[in-house]
Amino acid sequence: MGIEVGGLLGLIWLIIVIWAIVKVAKSGAGGLAKLIWILVLLFFPLVGLIAWFLFGPKG
Repeated sequence: MGIEVGGLLGLIWLIIVIWAIVKVAKSGAGGLAKLIWILVLLFFPLVGLIAWFLFGPKG
């Protein structure tokens, strides 16, 4: 049992945040909006991800 649960959950969380950043980058939002969303996701991952799911670009 070499894999710790915390490490696995951290890896899953990292994948989710990277997926959200890619979705923002591919969205139809303006350049400044994309930059702001990406910065929020990078600096505030939990709050940023929740805010992105609720208020982020839908395209």
